[in-house]
Amino acid sequence: MNFDSLFQDQLNTLKDEGNYRVFAELERSCGKFPLAGNHQNGEVRDVTVWCSNDYLGMGQNQVVIDAMCEAVKRTGTGAGGTRNISGTNHDHLLLERELADLHNKEAALLFTSGYVSNWAALSTLGSRLKDCIILSDSGNHASMIEGIRHSRAQRVIWEHNDVADLEAKLQALPANAPKIIAFESVYSMDGDIAPIREIVEVAEKYGAMTYLDEVHAVGLYGPRGGGIAEQEGLMDRITLIEGTLGKAYGVVGGFITGSDALCDFIRSFASGFIFTTALPPAVAAAARTSIAHLKESNIERQRQREQVAKLRAGLDRAGIPHLMNDSHIIPVMIKDPVKTKMLADYLMDEWGIYVQPINYPTVPKGTERLRFTPSPLHSDADIDHLVAALTSLWKQCAIAHAVA
Repeated sequence: MNFDSLFQDQLNTLKDEGNYRVFAELERSCGKFPLAGNHQNGEVRDVTVWCSNDYLGMGQNQVVIDAMCEAVKRTGTGAGGTRNISGTNHDHLLLERELADLHNKEAALLFTSGYVSNWAALSTLGSRLKDCIILSDSGNHASMIEGIRHSRAQRVIWEHNDVADLEAKLQALPANAPKIIAFESVYSMDGDIAPIREIVEVAEKYGAMTYLDEVHAVGLYGPRGGGIAEQEGLMDRITLIEGTLGKAYGVVGGFITGSDALCDFIRSFASGFIFTTALPPAVAAAARTSIAHLKESNIERQRQREQVAKLRAGLDRAGIPHLMNDSHIIPVMIKDPVKTKMLADYLMDEWGIYVQPINYPTVPKGTERLRFTPSPLHSDADIDHLVAALTSLWKQCAIAHAVA
């Protein structure tokens, strides 16, 4: 059997549908963000990155860089094994204490990524709690969906951000069954924010556990960067808060926070924790420095909000359609996979602007988009250049403008 032929057939179908993904070869340059070197045809040129999840530019922050370099010289490059064998380092424990403090919880537990933390925590909770039922927001990330599926627990999907639908589904479930409500604070593709207070009130009414993914909010919202739950004064009413170190904190890794018993439970039973090599201590040291910095500094968050507002205003003046939300994520809707990729290619080739097209399966078919994430390090000139490019291409490609 020719397996390569079978692979290629499906790849060709993906290309025909306009959903085949091509990755630009970029090289981040320390101190130059949002510029990056684009390697192509043996040459390198600077392009402006507009879709990075390094939301605050902390991957370029000198105190974070210094912390990582110091830790590499102090500890070496790797952890030495899984946490269970030889990989638990002092820097891991310091970071877990920093994270527990960030979310006002008793404990925290580190993972190698936000994907793994969601997958491991939800799969463990759902499989180890007898007769557990997980109520999942229909807009949840793939990592949450995979964790719930792997748990083999009963799964109930509730309409996105619809608290009335959530309550109706809770009412229909056995009162004595353990129930977990899994949802996100900021949804990464539409940029909308969950009605956390209302969800918490319904959860408390029915005795359900709340599982909140703050991946796209930690570092960005709340007086110390604790996320939307901190901003709304709700952290103490959330059972488990999950997050990442790879976005606003500019490093890599994931985590959960909660009670001592909860974190020890996940530590003791989650295969995604037990059998995975630990994060390098230098990564943990850099992440702890980034978190500590953003607990004290509001400069980065304030500057980011200013640049987000400026880009939205520029798009509005140009009549470029974008989804309105209260977050830092600006989705410009194209609604066609071929045109979305074509626009992204034009922006890169003709204007030196890098934004990755967002197509199915990341978003539903017919909702294809370009997703822009302004950072504190994008200048006003960068914003003007982007708006001018989009305005020109909108006319060139005959895409409908927003209705005033």
